[in-house]
Amino acid sequence: MKLMEYQARECFERYGVPVMKGVVVDDPSKVREKVKALTFPVVVKAQVQIGGRGKAGGIRFAETVEEAEEISAELLHRELRGLMVDRLMIVEKAAGIQECYLSIVLDRSAKCPCIIFSAKGGVDIEETASKEPEAIVRTQIDPFVGVRRYMASYLLSRTGLPLELADSLFDLLKNLYRFFVESDAMLAEINPLLICEGNSLLALDGKVDVDDSALYRQPQLLPYGEAVRREELAAEAQKYGLLYISVDGEGDIGVVSNGSGMLMSSMDLISGAGMTVGAVMDLGGGAAADKIKEAVRIMFLNRKLRYLFLNIFGGITRCDEVVRGVLAGLDGIPPESTLILRLEGTNKEKGLAMLAEAGDSVISVDGLAAGVEALRGRRNGK
Repeated sequence: MKLMEYQARECFERYGVPVMKGVVVDDPSKVREKVKALTFPVVVKAQVQIGGRGKAGGIRFAETVEEAEEISAELLHRELRGLMVDRLMIVEKAAGIQECYLSIVLDRSAKCPCIIFSAKGGVDIEETASKEPEAIVRTQIDPFVGVRRYMASYLLSRTGLPLELADSLFDLLKNLYRFFVESDAMLAEINPLLICEGNSLLALDGKVDVDDSALYRQPQLLPYGEAVRREELAAEAQKYGLLYISVDGEGDIGVVSNGSGMLMSSMDLISGAGMTVGAVMDLGGGAAADKIKEAVRIMFLNRKLRYLFLNIFGGITRCDEVVRGVLAGLDGIPPESTLILRLEGTNKEKGLAMLAEAGDSVISVDGLAAGVEALRGRRNGK
């Protein structure tokens, strides 16, 4: 399981690895309230698992609250290199002397953890490793001994950095290694690791891979896995020209529609009825049966969802195509799940006739309000 950067940062902070103060936002309207605790300038960072975010415009600097709000509105719920940005991390901007690279990785050939360190960190670390392999220093960690101070001195001397950093680097390595072991990690990476005035160090970015087979004994990391899963669903939806947006991690209702207005109206009525929407999907215009089928499949990949409400206005999207896609997708939905369909528009009668032949597998409703009532009834066991 690969953690998002904000998740890695939270883990580092709990284990005493020095990080900058920051917040996570998923709604541009919440930025002003969230950043009250921060000192400007700040860095706004898109939370997607891709390399080169900075070069792609996913890492931006803001001098004021207004700039942070503007950048957040530009980045949130937009695509960045094929992935949907559902969250941003906003952190205080750090000032330092030099950017380095540090990681602890499981060395399978040596059957032990290995520290990898370089005095040349940042966005071009891959190029450094390729063109200047001598700038990358490695040292193995004996699991029965752990991290020792001489390792910090060795890494600094090999990379030409001042030995005055040894105490700070040793403390950071101890904490990072403790996190690595206790979290069953396969990789714990800091890039860049910033050298600051007074020989202090700061982790400006984090990357963590956790062994999937060990997650049963990592309950504190399971919520992170759900968040990563939602990011994966957004990427999966993007393959088919669909827009998947996570709304509430505890919600058990999914909403699919063709248009943001229809989605918002559905969410408002569902929330007003005391129910919680977990995720929504926008089909866009002209969705054919195969696209509808994929929409149903992807929504139910979210294991929290038990109810799916499709609110479709068939203009460019024909109602009979919608029903054909829904029926094709029924085989893939989990048992005890409920699918409610509201149709309006082109070929409505044809679609309803097809639906009637399918029996009780799909609940047909006539209108948005009726759909919400059907959801409430099914959730109450009626």
